[in-house]
Amino acid sequence: MAHSLRFLARRTLLGAVDGVVTNPLIRWTWTGPANETLVGSLAEFRPTDRETVLEMMQGRYLLSSRLVDTHGVSPFSLEVEHADWLEELHTFSWLRHFRDARSDEERRFARTLTLDWIGREGRFNHQTWTLSITARRVLNWLRHSNILTEGAGVDQIQQITRSLSTQISSLKLRGALASDPVDALLVATALLGVSLCSDRPEIETVGRIRRVQRLVEQQIDEDGLHRSRSAATQILLLIELTTVGQALRRDHEQYSNEFSELTESMQRALDAISLGTGEPAYFNGTGQMPHDLIVAVQAQSAARARKTGTAGGYGRLIAGRSIVVADSGEVPDPEFAAQAHASALAFEFSHGRDLVVCNCGPAPSGYEDPLLFRQGIAHSAPTINAQSAAHVAEGGPLAGRLVQVGRPNEIEARPADDMLVISCHGFAERFGVTLERTLTLLAEGKTLVGQDKFVRHRHRVSGAAAIRFHLAHQTDVQVTEDLVRLRLSSGAVWTFLWEGADMRVEDSVRQSAYFGFHRTRQLVLEVLVADASEVSWIFTLEEN
Repeated sequence: MAHSLRFLARRTLLGAVDGVVTNPLIRWTWTGPANETLVGSLAEFRPTDRETVLEMMQGRYLLSSRLVDTHGVSPFSLEVEHADWLEELHTFSWLRHFRDARSDEERRFARTLTLDWIGREGRFNHQTWTLSITARRVLNWLRHSNILTEGAGVDQIQQITRSLSTQISSLKLRGALASDPVDALLVATALLGVSLCSDRPEIETVGRIRRVQRLVEQQIDEDGLHRSRSAATQILLLIELTTVGQALRRDHEQYSNEFSELTESMQRALDAISLGTGEPAYFNGTGQMPHDLIVAVQAQSAARARKTGTAGGYGRLIAGRSIVVADSGEVPDPEFAAQAHASALAFEFSHGRDLVVCNCGPAPSGYEDPLLFRQGIAHSAPTINAQSAAHVAEGGPLAGRLVQVGRPNEIEARPADDMLVISCHGFAERFGVTLERTLTLLAEGKTLVGQDKFVRHRHRVSGAAAIRFHLAHQTDVQVTEDLVRLRLSSGAVWTFLWEGADMRVEDSVRQSAYFGFHRTRQLVLEVLVADASEVSWIFTLEEN
């Protein structure tokens, strides 16, 4: 409670000060002469796509997996109700596709779009000048300054440089007022990028290096995972931190070793919550991401987590070709909990490249009830009376943030037995039971055994438990009297057996970056808490 109060007080104070410095009466001080002289640029390791360049020149903008046809008008002139698309547009991450431009016309097109943004959005706007968007826009301009300036006229270069200077000034002033820790780290990273690309005093560069290191150490836990417990946030930060880390190795090698150790630990933690499909598990705001981007991030490091263990409140089982990633349901501190899911005891399970059991993922952008996808029912996990083990606040000062219910959960890995044991206390006060889930991989990963125990804390217990298993897209479900046969899109067949509950099959969904979501199926085991002591279940691969 004390931590929540400190967070709320700090957020209120910083928000009020930020409101002052973004007031038009003060904001004019951000604008200065075109004095950002760049003597270098940042590297770009993200994949490029020439087809994207050609499509954009035809007025078709595929950003965040959504295609918008502008019919030849500026994308910055449109009102598009897709927050992710607008964010990618205004961060200028698409500039990388022009890195391999083959003609002056293509480079001129990228520069024209940039100048159009300056003309329309060059003054502060609360939507397009958020700290996160501005920091990433500055980093992308630093990566691709040659695209913006080569072949440009003197006036155009001055416009671009002056706008960059204004954005940097805003970050210097507002970065210290960031109430969101991710925003603070992105701003610090962008300002370090500025120092590495310009002729700044050594003492200023070292100070910015130390600030980034300090913020990373505050936000990354001892396992290397960001405290939001979100793989999407982990990847976002790794992209920017790896970029400046490469520049440090080039120009300030004496400071790069500590930096590299931090990003290596982050890479290892990312691998610890990733499946054999190549994707991170869908927990805490993480959904489908471009596969080539994930591969590009992972390719920057050889650090891997290749054994059973725990990391950042997650458990990982590895046996044969199978990987299980399970969530203890650890609730982040309030400043990190804005996208957290109530996913205690949930898991995802892959065998080779096949996804077998999964979670629904985050709500598609613009979905009318986004909180629904953050509830326990949207995960392969138990719920009681359709209630989650933790609470997503719908109102009040912590609205939209995940709030702890009961005492913290525990997770234990037993590598010798390829076993995870997770205890969840979020239902104890409301329904009188602690849930204990045990997951075990057997037969070189060809069998996954689960045991869900209901440990009573009082004589009278209540509620109806539902244990859900959301299935991968295009899984064909065949129900017989005593088992369920699951035929995956690859042709592999798994059988599902259970004991201690009634089973039914329901519709479900799986978030898709391209289609909003796929319609899928889920298996649901139901039992009254008063009648339950243990529900057992097993997935087995049919090898013939």
